[in-house]
Amino acid sequence: MVARPGVLVVVPAWNEADSVGHVVKETLATVPEVEVLVVDDGSDDHTAEVARHAGAAVVRNDANLGVGAAVGVGLRHALAHGYRAAVRLDADGQHDPADIPVLLGALGHDDDRPRIVIGARFAGKGGHDDVGRPRRLAMTVLARRLSAVTGTRLTDVTSGFRAHNRAALAVLAGPYPSAYLSDTVCALLIASRAGAQVVQVPVGMRPRYAGRPSQSRWQAGAHLARVMGSVALDVARGRPGPALPA
Repeated sequence: MVARPGVLVVVPAWNEADSVGHVVKETLATVPEVEVLVVDDGSDDHTAEVARHAGAAVVRNDANLGVGAAVGVGLRHALAHGYRAAVRLDADGQHDPADIPVLLGALGHDDDRPRIVIGARFAGKGGHDDVGRPRRLAMTVLARRLSAVTGTRLTDVTSGFRAHNRAALAVLAGPYPSAYLSDTVCALLIASRAGAQVVQVPVGMRPRYAGRPSQSRWQAGAHLARVMGSVALDVARGRPGPALPA
């Protein structure tokens, strides 16, 4: 299975000069049918230059607006430029581009109904996993709640590795949840309330090529707690909530 024409791989990046070039080159070598757009979210290193030299198109935010804002820029770019699908891929190398055709295969060819495919870490494929037990438990609770909303059994709703068809791009073309973790979880709530079908496929995870996560374990845990509270309110009210503060 190879990627279909008209697929844009969106890579949000903030100070990832040491890894983004490897990610772009590996993606283009592994799935040459796609195009790559790196959204540089106000980096103060050479992320944009490295990405461009590696073969990606680059859009740059003047300031660091958050990963969700960068993803939103990329998805709107894909919609505005006529792409049939967009795949989000992290700039640190943890997502394997070899799994992109798997996500696109599960995306199918029905462009009338919005559809999102999540590359799930906890669905049987294995690989690198540095999620601690308390965070894993919280993510399990989130997954159960989102499974109830979407009508599909999901195990990894915080995964940023996902594919969107054109109808899903149209749904998410408005203000995209910008805060860490809410950009993944709340985006699914917004899409599901609009009638999107959400499914998942197993993918592996790899160690980062370089650098360190933008959020510490404590910060990630705090964001996760806020997202859980937001989701609980959204489910109780029957509507997606606003983007959480960064």
